[in-house]
Amino acid sequence: MNDLAPADSFAALLTPEGRALLDEVRGTEPAAELAVATRLRRDHPAGLVSAALAQARLRQRAAAKFGAQDAERMFFTPNGVEQSTRTTVATYRAGRFAELGVRSMADLCCGIGGDAIALARAGIRVLAVDHDPLTAAVARANAAALGLADLIEVREADVTDVDVAPYDAVFVDPARRGGGPGGAVRSTSVRGGGRATGGRIFDPEAYSPPLSWAVGTAAKAPRAALKIAPGIPHEAVPAEAEAEWISDGGDVKEAVLWFGTEPGAVRATLLPGPRALRGRGLPNPPVRPVGRYLYEPDGAVIRAHLVAEAAAELDGGLIDPQIAYVTADALHPTPYASAYEITDRLPFNVKKLRALLRERQVGVLTVKKRGSAVEPEELRRKVKLQGPHSATVFLTRVAGAPTMLIGHPA
Repeated sequence: MNDLAPADSFAALLTPEGRALLDEVRGTEPAAELAVATRLRRDHPAGLVSAALAQARLRQRAAAKFGAQDAERMFFTPNGVEQSTRTTVATYRAGRFAELGVRSMADLCCGIGGDAIALARAGIRVLAVDHDPLTAAVARANAAALGLADLIEVREADVTDVDVAPYDAVFVDPARRGGGPGGAVRSTSVRGGGRATGGRIFDPEAYSPPLSWAVGTAAKAPRAALKIAPGIPHEAVPAEAEAEWISDGGDVKEAVLWFGTEPGAVRATLLPGPRALRGRGLPNPPVRPVGRYLYEPDGAVIRAHLVAEAAAELDGGLIDPQIAYVTADALHPTPYASAYEITDRLPFNVKKLRALLRERQVGVLTVKKRGSAVEPEELRRKVKLQGPHSATVFLTRVAGAPTMLIGHPA
């Protein structure tokens, strides 16, 4: 049992001996792994001990996405931890489906089952499909571990062979990375600008399955949602879809194309909340001089091209026609942007910045940049910070000129 295949190693973890080992190695710190492994291999097969310790590491990593309580009971693969939907996002999306009256769902490319779990907890019966045997086995084990096996049927199959007609809705999460088992079809080709060697894929037609297939499948269902990369070009969004960009705690997580809701609608949804900023088709905000406050729109707002809508709420304008920083004279609380009070504006000059920070006794500097090639760490090194105070510097352009804006959170 020293060199088991991944599927066999996982199956061994589901045995009474494997589950007992998982309990024993729970919480093992990396520095203690060697000693723990040496001790356990006296009484257990080396391959099983290695599998248990690897699973313990994955559970520790997964806690940030799934919460410690679920992560300690679930099973993971390295790709599954990295590519799974964060629980907060999956729960929000499942709630939207439930509000739309969905009671049964075909979850295509289900991965290790993160979305299926959220859907089942929202009371939706789920067919979860993945073509990779190990991934499907992990998803099945997770449904059982969380007491949801009655609501989640896991099927190992090619998603293109699945009949979605019996279901109220379809959810598709295509593989957007290369170099690992996908959740979709037997084979795909990378075309156009796609990249599939261990990194993210940027061409929607190089997804596995391609976006065009997913859109065609969505059209067959009363409701559907397609999870896509947040960097998708807006021109690639089908006219019949609602496009939603989602951030969680300020970090952009994904975009979703909804079908059977509001064709052509665009929204940015911020979690926790949720809070949604809807597109109104506003023209670009005017460019105006830097005021007392600078607003940094949430990433989902920027990705959704809704900076104009955010600026309208703030009675603000842009500092540059190509830069997504909004400026205003008054402080307006908003969930859609972070506010900073600007104390100084300087042309880009490291010596002048160093002198200013030294005068203000700034020892902690937050560097934000948009429209600048300067690396934050390089700037921090050059200004030689020292002192008890903190500040934020924005490296950007104002009306086309390289500029430094110094301030602090409002």
